[in-house]
Amino acid sequence: MVEYVGLDVSKEATAYCVMDEAGKVLARGKVASDPDALFGVLKEHCLCPERIVLETGTLSNWLARELGKRGLPVTIIDARQAHAVLRLQHNKTDENDATVLAELARTGFYRSVAVKSERAQRWRILLKARAHLVEQRRSRQNVIRGLLGTLGLRFARGSGKFARRVRTVLVAQPDLAFMFEPLLSELEALERSIKQLDRAVETQAKSEPACRLLMTVPAVGAVTALAYLATIDEAGRFGKSRSLGAYIGLTSRRNQSGEMDYSGRISKQGDRLLRALLYGAANSLLTVVRRAHPLKAWARRVKKRTSHKKACVALARKLAVIMHRMLMTGEAFAWPQADTKEAATA
Repeated sequence: MVEYVGLDVSKEATAYCVMDEAGKVLARGKVASDPDALFGVLKEHCLCPERIVLETGTLSNWLARELGKRGLPVTIIDARQAHAVLRLQHNKTDENDATVLAELARTGFYRSVAVKSERAQRWRILLKARAHLVEQRRSRQNVIRGLLGTLGLRFARGSGKFARRVRTVLVAQPDLAFMFEPLLSELEALERSIKQLDRAVETQAKSEPACRLLMTVPAVGAVTALAYLATIDEAGRFGKSRSLGAYIGLTSRRNQSGEMDYSGRISKQGDRLLRALLYGAANSLLTVVRRAHPLKAWARRVKKRTSHKKACVALARKLAVIMHRMLMTGEAFAWPQADTKEAATA
């Protein structure tokens, strides 16, 4: 007998449903969200599971990897697609959700999502922790600027040596210093923590050959290169390099029906952090990097036709495609031949 299993995973417990190939429910219940507990209950109710389906979520990759190590065929499906089906139920419960997921496993009506490796997830944790601290730093700086601004106290923009500049402004306002000192001390602690994580990112990037390869792209540093690898994980799972633009959410949405055919803004699907980092790299390539390159010239032509932001988005999409191709071929970023000859003669 062939069985299909749906798992509705939550933090503490997981609802399961076992269904045969005819759609008959063989078993259902709840068990702790633990690989050993799930393996035990599935072994009790399943002779030969054909497919086990669960949605994307916090525990999904971990459970899929651990159950896969135990020989179970686990597939993670896109939660957005699953939600479109699950919301059609009249009574939404964990048990009913598991039943619908088992039905999706039986019919094959789903879009699978790649299971991230533990290495990629560790990189992602590092980058997310750093991004969180950077956001906290920006928030503290804005709070201090706003509070000082209510009294007409201003200073130059920028994040470098921020606390020292604030203390310089407060010299003339000694009665305010004690109010801002706790905020400044917290800000300095954030700075130290960010530098510590920056060093960790640099260490990881230097120890990974693929990161060093991606860092040959102008304006792509250790953070962007590591975020790229953490997001795509295995480059070989993409059949075409140009698929990376859509995967990261840098391609425009399309709405076509009958005589209407409308292309809108970018989809913004996929990883937000990587999308922001690639946009920043594209912006730096356009505005900071002085060396000439056909890619940069192309982006400047796009900028003349549209706007700077749209040119950066288009260039970010190009960079995503180029970086994937570099991973597939192992070739470093290529500068124009003329620049290479000039560098050799110099």
